[in-house]
Amino acid sequence: MTESALTVNRTSADLATEMMALFGSGAGEEAARRANHSRNSGNVVGYCAWRQAERLIIVLAADVSRGTVH
Repeated sequence: MTESALTVNRTSADLATEMMALFGSGAGEEAARRANHSRNSGNVVGYCAWRQAERLIIVLAADVSRGTVH
């Protein structure tokens, strides 16, 4: 993941939580797959939601924190 800001909203938090419960360590890859499917279908809103969930999953699954944590 590149060093970019991660803004979390309720939708992305709910998606990330659900994906982690369903797919465990493969949650990030599944969210990425769904983001790509949304993008290829022309669903920009879905693409953005899944990408944000993917980013949050990556942050939550990391063993160490990156950057400032508030």
